[in-house]
Amino acid sequence: MQTGRLQRGLRTTAIGMAVNFVLAAGKLVAGWAGHSHALIADGVESLADLFSSVIVWRGLVIASEPADHDHPYGHGKAEPLAAALVAMMLIFAAVWIASTSVVEIMRPHASPAPFTLGVLLLVVLIKETLFRWVWGQGTEIDSTALRSDAWHHRSDAITSLCAAVGITVALIGGPDYAIADDIAALLAAAVIAWNGWSLWRSARDELMDAALDAQVVTEIRGIASSVDGVAGVEKCFVRKMGPNRLVDIHVEVAPHLTVQAAHAIAHDVKATLRRHRPEILDVLVHVEPATDRANGLLPGHDK
Repeated sequence: MQTGRLQRGLRTTAIGMAVNFVLAAGKLVAGWAGHSHALIADGVESLADLFSSVIVWRGLVIASEPADHDHPYGHGKAEPLAAALVAMMLIFAAVWIASTSVVEIMRPHASPAPFTLGVLLLVVLIKETLFRWVWGQGTEIDSTALRSDAWHHRSDAITSLCAAVGITVALIGGPDYAIADDIAALLAAAVIAWNGWSLWRSARDELMDAALDAQVVTEIRGIASSVDGVAGVEKCFVRKMGPNRLVDIHVEVAPHLTVQAAHAIAHDVKATLRRHRPEILDVLVHVEPATDRANGLLPGHDK
């Protein structure tokens, strides 16, 4: 399963890299030839997409490596780490585009060439299509890094759309509206920065083992409670490790049971959870004595 997931992720990333390379080169050449600073800024953002895809590629490869002596829980954190680096690249790209746009607004320059508008509209179509495909792949294999890479594609589509609007205004308004191209690049930088910040927060939460969706925890508690011999679930913590989940759970059993019997129940809890939810990599089960000594069950947990 891990091998198939890795190959799928790498194939998706490779296609995205190839498209970004072609688009970045095309936008930079068209922007230079057509006197469009927004198009040049858009080309730089596509180059950032290319480098971010390399980071995602390495993150997927490292995350797929099995656990070893130094990393007993595996290497799954490489994915959110790659996503965090990609998010930081988005933010840095936004700062560069914004600073460049401010400088260019203060300088007189020629209006962009009409053909640059057609280039941008084509880019919007290609990048939005690529976003939807990469996002779908990342969602299906539950890859934070791949979803971050997908947002790079959408941010590129947004910057291209903003640039297209700016160029349209500049072309219609004439020389007096030439700065509309740079203002569009400035607005695009704000969109990129916001996306980068949103991706950073998601990656940060995974790196810091933030709590997962309450519904997931509730389902895991319910599965554990259904195991024969479990009187109740006192605590349940779930954290994400790349595509996998790690569970720490406290189950309550009848207090008169032997250590061997309690251990057997704990083993059944682990096996049942992993059988019902294949994404669970490991389960740490802590056994607690049930408080109702009459029948070993907690009030409200009768079976």
